[in-house]
Amino acid sequence: MAEDKAGTPASTPGPVTLTVCLTCRRDGADPEAARPGAILHAALEEAGMPEGVALRGVECLSSCKRGCAVALIGGAERWTYVYGDLDPDQHVPEILEGAAAYAGTADGLVPWRQRPQTFRKQSVARIPPAKFFSEE
Repeated sequence: MAEDKAGTPASTPGPVTLTVCLTCRRDGADPEAARPGAILHAALEEAGMPEGVALRGVECLSSCKRGCAVALIGGAERWTYVYGDLDPDQHVPEILEGAAAYAGTADGLVPWRQRPQTFRKQSVARIPPAKFFSEE
């Protein structure tokens, strides 16, 4: 369980959603072939999600130059992350590891050294939690 700055256990916010772009494909890919994003989604579904993580496919994450792309979304309390350049044949274990680490945080901030290599190197965006925008 996560701890607050005083070292006492902090409550972990609600569930996490791992969102996968189903329409992602790389430049030069056969337009008639199955989309790598859909293949990634199917591979993640088959592998099974870590506790507290739901899988959802979407039509587009607008990260076309960085496909395959996924987003980790954790409600109003956590930062959201978008990761790109993912390969359905190589990155499924690291995506699941990263999603589990993210789900175990109260704010979505996984320490750098605890992130899978893919999440360290292939981050597209980090978006502040919704509560950030409602604070004055």
